[in-house]
Amino acid sequence: MKITKHLLFGIALFLMGALYAQAQEYDLVILNGRVMDPETMFDAVRNVGIKDGKIIIITKDEIKGKESIDATGLVVAPGFIDSHDHSMDLFAAKMGLRDGLTTGLDLEIGALNVGAWYQEKEGKWPINYGVSVSQEFARNVVHDGTVIDKPVDATDMPRLRGVAAKDGVDGWADTPSDLEHMNKITQIIDENLRQGALGLGSTVGYMRNGVTTYEQFEAQRAAARYGRLTLAHTRFHSSTKTPTEAALGFDEVFTNAFLLKAPLIIGHDNDYGWWEHEEKLQMARKMGLNMWAEYYPYAAGSTAIGSGFLQPATWKDINGYQYEETMYDPTQDKFLNEEEFLKIVKEDPGRLVIAHVPPRKKWLPFWMNMPHMVVGGDNTFGAGSDGELLPWDADFSEYAGHPRTAASRGKVLRLAREQDIPLMFTLCQISYWSAKHLGDAGIEAMKVRGRIQKGMVADITIFDAEKVTDNATYKAGNQGNPTTGIPYVIVGGNIVVKDSKVQDVFKGQAIRYPEEEKGRFVPATQKQWIKMHSIDFCPAKHDNH
Repeated sequence: MKITKHLLFGIALFLMGALYAQAQEYDLVILNGRVMDPETMFDAVRNVGIKDGKIIIITKDEIKGKESIDATGLVVAPGFIDSHDHSMDLFAAKMGLRDGLTTGLDLEIGALNVGAWYQEKEGKWPINYGVSVSQEFARNVVHDGTVIDKPVDATDMPRLRGVAAKDGVDGWADTPSDLEHMNKITQIIDENLRQGALGLGSTVGYMRNGVTTYEQFEAQRAAARYGRLTLAHTRFHSSTKTPTEAALGFDEVFTNAFLLKAPLIIGHDNDYGWWEHEEKLQMARKMGLNMWAEYYPYAAGSTAIGSGFLQPATWKDINGYQYEETMYDPTQDKFLNEEEFLKIVKEDPGRLVIAHVPPRKKWLPFWMNMPHMVVGGDNTFGAGSDGELLPWDADFSEYAGHPRTAASRGKVLRLAREQDIPLMFTLCQISYWSAKHLGDAGIEAMKVRGRIQKGMVADITIFDAEKVTDNATYKAGNQGNPTTGIPYVIVGGNIVVKDSKVQDVFKGQAIRYPEEEKGRFVPATQKQWIKMHSIDFCPAKHDNH
């Protein structure tokens, strides 16, 4: 072979790069792991160098760091991301870490007083955190007169629902808005979007008797004015028969988002009608729209016992489910009959129960093979059997609730292995697709997560692909059992799980939009509507209305 000056120059550059990589000391190096990047489909054994919270190098060359992890035989994957994470307390976040979670966003229930909410978490949270603005809490303020002058989130939901129910009227759920009330609700939503909320969190499925279709449109339009997403628990979620078939609730928020050209997430799309929803979402994405859905890998859900769709008129009469076979109370460690169920609904409507949905068992394998259907754990808060939040150092056996909080990602990884689903596809479901869609919605912090690439934030989950498994079950005492096979979790370059032990490291970063000086609220008025959508043929007549 003829040696040319260009060839010599290239060899010199290569050697200089290799020597630089060896000479550079990184904050943390991950050695000999199977590096998998779902965006580029890169899959090879490499060394990863991290400095100042970012991935600096991915190389075959020997590298050194102040700390090192031997990842031989392990997968080095982008940190797991959950856009439907209600575990806004430290103990639940701790359970999530053992399950590989590095970013937990509550985009469904959301929060109120969002700016102050972010301030409270700063420097105190072990994973990355973020919230939408809560449509439900805004309605609670307007229709129940609840004073909410401090940050509230999903951990406050049972209390706020209980307070609202004391007068016998769940205004937030059942009271329709007139024009004045609708504008007050929308103004609250707008103010929280101004403060940096990630979008609109819409639990309209719990408020189907109160939220009119136009109020829902206005709420989504408030988020769309900022170019932000809506995550919706749809109006007729789980209903199996017309005239309240589940797909009608999907069509409502889908049509709104389509016309507003706004991002949309369909929350826990793991019930009746999911196949129709997925078909429409795939068609929308082909048209360039940013829309996707979530599932979690369980045949049972968990929510407040007073939720409308759990009541006999829907649960028993429409869906045909029997309480004795489907309604489990983790507080009492027993299934409830209808009489017991209704008694608790009256006395403690915010109590969390586990509701089994038999058809999900046959549907789950389809969800695990569905492109752009992400794992949204719907993780609940970390409460004990008395309903009180557990402290950070509590034992995992003390948790009383749905096992999905402790094990959603571990279960997906195990089931995918058993069903021979490509691991790269599963990593898309539990990390990359959430990061991509949220980044496409303009969330800058998500454009540098969900990938293992040079320049990306070093949120990394390291696991044994052959052994990772879920251990949490529905049985009391086992509901918080940690996932095994995930020995290391790294958040922003910091080791937060080391040798399968959660460290007292609180380096999670805020995932949010920048606060804006002015809001974008536009009140809805009859005159405005007529001016925009009608021929103003007789202004004097309009003034009389």
